[in-house]
Amino acid sequence: MRLSARIARIIFSASALFFPAFSYAFDPDAVAAADTVRAQKTTNDVAADEGGFKPSEMIMEHIGDAHEWHIYGKIFIPLPVIIKTDKGWEFFSSGNFRNSETNELQPYKGRYYTYILKDGKIKVWDPLAMMENENASKTVFDISITKNVVTLLVVVLLLMLIFTGVARKYKNNPGKGPRGMQSLVEPFIIFIRDDIAKTSIGKKYERYLPFLITVFFFIWLANMLGLIPVFPGGANFTGNIAITMVLAVIVFMITTFSAKSTYWRHVFAMPGVPIGVLVILTPIEILGIFLKPFVLMIRLFANITAGHIIALSFYSLIFIFAKGGESLGAGFGVAVVSIAFCVFMMFLELLVAFLQAYVFTLLAAMYFGSAVEEHHHEEEHAQQEHATVTT
Repeated sequence: MRLSARIARIIFSASALFFPAFSYAFDPDAVAAADTVRAQKTTNDVAADEGGFKPSEMIMEHIGDAHEWHIYGKIFIPLPVIIKTDKGWEFFSSGNFRNSETNELQPYKGRYYTYILKDGKIKVWDPLAMMENENASKTVFDISITKNVVTLLVVVLLLMLIFTGVARKYKNNPGKGPRGMQSLVEPFIIFIRDDIAKTSIGKKYERYLPFLITVFFFIWLANMLGLIPVFPGGANFTGNIAITMVLAVIVFMITTFSAKSTYWRHVFAMPGVPIGVLVILTPIEILGIFLKPFVLMIRLFANITAGHIIALSFYSLIFIFAKGGESLGAGFGVAVVSIAFCVFMMFLELLVAFLQAYVFTLLAAMYFGSAVEEHHHEEEHAQQEHATVTT
């Protein structure tokens, strides 16, 4: 039992350290992303792209969401498509958009309409006019299981497996030292409790500790999974603005609904401040209520996405200097420097993956602490006035 726990810990540590280091140095998604983008365009668009390698399109394809999971070359894992149109619901596999022989994208005739994948979105196709039916496309409501949704499910499943196993060991071995996965998880839990929750929230930290622990490991595990180049890793999950927005909204709701009356009093009419200053200060405080979750959303989104873009930009230099095979010497020469920078960026991303989870958790705890803090400004102000009178 102890040996298997050690093996599991070694495998987890190795995957966290070494797999991400090569995700951009040899990334199948990045190699064939330009071909995927071309396949998702019309014939005229493809003809226009034949002039050379398009790094911007490759990068946007890599960091964006998709209805299929690109494994290598022309190998894709199809994902379930769930859409609603003005005529009803449609359920089918995204593999229907791929030709079984050529593996190129093609229209798919559904129950109500014919559909195509265009720029990563499902559109209604008119087979007679050989063009998109824009009016019908506006009625498409897409709740498909995309690449980011699969990543979300994988992260949640991993968290459940890790923490149910750790909790079971604590229950079965009370008073004993941590072993296996416990020894990996426990230091982080203690760190979040002592250095984030207690210091930022105060006496009522236990009320918010489960959320802080969950959101820390959720973001950290999702960031680490995004650095692994093989399935189910490689998705730019926390670099999706919708994901970070939901996390920020949850923090905003917890802060708002748990805030004490003194918190709102300091927002709308801070005690001890002259009325003339309140005219300026109160709108700023109200704006700050909404700016705090906005900052959480943008910080996580921007930092994770920027790391992917920078690494892929270095990677793209190889193909830009190679000029589609016309200058292989320049391509190989630049490849040495580009791959070195990519590996460096990936080790830096390991640090960023932890730091962004830590910063998000710390700021959330600070917002919770400000909402439940016991304010004593009025008492201090009264004591100061009393001291002035007596002297």
